[in-house]
Amino acid sequence: MYQLLKQVAKTGIVTERPPQSDEALRTIEQRLGGVILAHFGRALAIRHVDAGSCNGCELEIHAMNGPYYNLERLGMRFVASPRHADLLLVTGPVSRNMEVALKRTWEATPDPKLVVAIGDCGCSGGVFGESYASCGRVSNVIPVDVAVPGCPPAPIAIMQGILTAISDAKYR
Repeated sequence: MYQLLKQVAKTGIVTERPPQSDEALRTIEQRLGGVILAHFGRALAIRHVDAGSCNGCELEIHAMNGPYYNLERLGMRFVASPRHADLLLVTGPVSRNMEVALKRTWEATPDPKLVVAIGDCGCSGGVFGESYASCGRVSNVIPVDVAVPGCPPAPIAIMQGILTAISDAKYR
């Protein structure tokens, strides 16, 4: 025990420095918060649907909920039911097993609704493409408003995709 305490005292506190301010992130955050408030007058409700992804995109989506990006302060929140959602965030190539579930989720989302396909797999089918087990891209199953490419896309790219979907909404 003494050796451990001696090593701790000798090493000191080892932590990372806080990240520097990112002007691109600050600009997107300001625009996103303003657009959401102007269009919805309340928080944007997002329903995330994993249609068969490798979970790389999910890690980036979860990072958006962390303290660095903090979606809640921008007026966005994730909801558990598509009946409460304004926007569907779909990741992965749509597997044949998820095809009906994705269609039902889209139908259960009240109009007007937005759909954002995340990642290379959601945009183009990725390395999986179309096969006996995969329908391929999300737009093969439901209409997509915005596609955010990347494997996986950075959280700031996902936020930019959401901003684009809201700004370019056909029903506005």
